[in-house]
Amino acid sequence: MERSGKMTIEEVLAVEEMQVFDRKSVNIAPKVLAIPIIAFANADGGTVAIGISDKTRRIEGVDYDIQKLNELLRVPFDFCVPTVKVEIEKVQCIDFKGRENHVLLMHIEPSMEVHANQADEVFMRVGDKSKKLAFEERMQLMYDKGERFFEDKPVPETDIEDIDLAFVEKYIAQIGYSKTAMEYLRENKGFIKEKNGKVQISSAAILLFGKNPQLYFPRARVRFIRYEGTEERVGTQMNVIKDVIFEGNILKMITDAVAYLDTQIKEKTYLGEDGLFVTEEEYPKFVRQEIIVNAVTHRDYSIRGTDIQIKMFDDRIVVESPGKLPGLVKTDNIRHTHFSRNPKIAEFLKVYSFVKEYGEGVDRMCKELEAVGLQDPEYRLNAFMLQTTIRNSTLTDKKPRFGEENHGLVDKKPRFGEENHGLVDKKPLFQVIDDAVCNKILTPTISENVKEIVEAFDMNQIFGRKEVKKELGYGDYKAGKAIEAMQVLNIAIPVEGKGKGKYILKEM
Repeated sequence: MERSGKMTIEEVLAVEEMQVFDRKSVNIAPKVLAIPIIAFANADGGTVAIGISDKTRRIEGVDYDIQKLNELLRVPFDFCVPTVKVEIEKVQCIDFKGRENHVLLMHIEPSMEVHANQADEVFMRVGDKSKKLAFEERMQLMYDKGERFFEDKPVPETDIEDIDLAFVEKYIAQIGYSKTAMEYLRENKGFIKEKNGKVQISSAAILLFGKNPQLYFPRARVRFIRYEGTEERVGTQMNVIKDVIFEGNILKMITDAVAYLDTQIKEKTYLGEDGLFVTEEEYPKFVRQEIIVNAVTHRDYSIRGTDIQIKMFDDRIVVESPGKLPGLVKTDNIRHTHFSRNPKIAEFLKVYSFVKEYGEGVDRMCKELEAVGLQDPEYRLNAFMLQTTIRNSTLTDKKPRFGEENHGLVDKKPRFGEENHGLVDKKPLFQVIDDAVCNKILTPTISENVKEIVEAFDMNQIFGRKEVKKELGYGDYKAGKAIEAMQVLNIAIPVEGKGKGKYILKEM
């Protein structure tokens, strides 16, 4: 396939060899040219410029040796297994002999298949080099591209006793399967096979139905870490305030992790402008669930040295999941491009409504975050880990109307809990508290607790013992005494219709 020229010879000469670009002499041997073509197809795609010396950048061109040109054009078909799809572009030039000529550009798209040369060697583009892959690296590439799935790999030293057949019975009842649990495992999805008279149990079967999956996959677990503040500190400044690990089969891990994260989410109930009660959560519920489901569903279980980590800060949640993005999914197309590294796990979770429609989750997350004024999720690859971040505040450009230019000002949605509904000044409340201490109505200790409550809750935001305990970490007695003091000072007004012991701050 040939396409009209898009690059000039000056651009071809100027660009450096890199992850997606290489130069080769017209005199290159066809089997040697196959190497960068295969490497680009196995990685992110790229362009090979032929007819320029890769060392001196001398322009040779390709027009004056038609037989050689035809040999090079056949390389993607004759020397690549399977064939690599290539688009051809010819760039006009003047060669080093002063003749009108052309440089040949081969544009290679990233492929869903693993490509090798005639010697069955596999190459991958890494920086400006085409790296030959070792056996384990080749297998990993096959997992990433979906030619093989790690979830299908048998787990050594396992037997039927490792499977929770009672749980399998519940699952097959859920899907309406009429045979027994053992028949289901033997007859579906390769969960259990026999080879040379020995039972082989797949990784997916252990992860989904195992009695103790962590016996064989010790780091196939979810770890929740809550940090105080907005930074992750270590050593003497370590600021971890919660560290909880969730184990078990995949359904149990997800269910427990989602439920626990729900307990850590701040929420506010306040009187809206229309006089009705409004409850807001720090992050939309679907978004909280989806970032955990995605991590567990699509993590690379062949990476055994680390677990999924949910890191919660005051201003964001970060989920770190082992494994690069699979297939053709990239950080810039993840919203609309779907590829499942573990399709059997994804299909299982769909039965329990954790995975709804394939590819829907990220797009819906973005829509729900946008609906409450928050940023889209941020995705970043860090070595072999995928990092997903959602923030509870956003900073977006505000386009002023003509004549209202703000010269670089931005419209900011404050961090959750920093809003001030009604924009009422709390200084009079603090003055009442200070006067009470001076008049020995309150002790200094109680007064500080009351101030913390006033600081923590917005005007019109409903609070009681439960909310104070969750927001400030108070015990039941401490929260109750502080609220009693606020009633004595007449700075907490009882709210009807939300249960006993609910209040809002008094405007003064």
